Amino acid sequence: MANLRKLAVLAPVVIALAGCRIDMHVQPRQNPLSRSDFFADQRSARPLVEGTVARGQYDGDTYLRTGKIGNNPGDYMPFTVTKDDLERGRGRFNIFCAPCHSRLGDGNGYIPTRGFPRKPPSFHIERLEKAPAGYIFGVITEGFGIMPDYASQIPARDRWCIVAYIRALQLSQHATVDDASGHAIPSPAPTFEQPGTGATLPQIKPQAAESREESK
Repeated sequence: MANLRKLAVLAPVVIALAGCRIDMHVQPRQNPLSRSDFFADQRSARPLVEGTVARGQYDGDTYLRTGKIGNNPGDYMPFTVTKDDLERGRGRFNIFCAPCHSRLGDGNGYIPTRGFPRKPPSFHIERLEKAPAGYIFGVITEGFGIMPDYASQIPARDRWCIVAYIRALQLSQHATVDDASGHAIPSPAPTFEQPGTGATLPQIKPQAAESREESK
């Protein structure tokens, strides 16, 4: 009787152990980027199928993504530029471009003025003022010289917004009073209600309040 009890206890254990095979642990697989004799190029990691697009990143507008017509840079914006686009371009420019190119686009950003060996060219030289919009987009996308590419950090539309803002910066260097709808050139410096600290932004005094004070 005692033996039967032992068998009753051991039987489930034996059955369970019989099912614990290690085939899943020793299956024929390849470690990442390891060599494989199965393929002609001896690479276990296979290249993506041509034309593969990541989910959510497909855009049939080739010019929007490349800035090129054939192999040459185009010279037009792929969408109608609005004030919001310029504001977006200014924000992205100040984040990604101004550290080297400065907020004026003259190449005197704080990185080259603090010992960086190469100073970027000013956007206001004749060569870059005449450069096609697609060329500037291409430099942002692919990089140039020691400037890295920003394709992974900045979406295509935002890169075009930066291009539009650079064009606005270039136009500002040759603007007339008529171009500025009668506003003084250069614009008067703003006055601040609060100058701000290192942790807070300055608060600009509303123009209406300034005009009332001037009239007094």
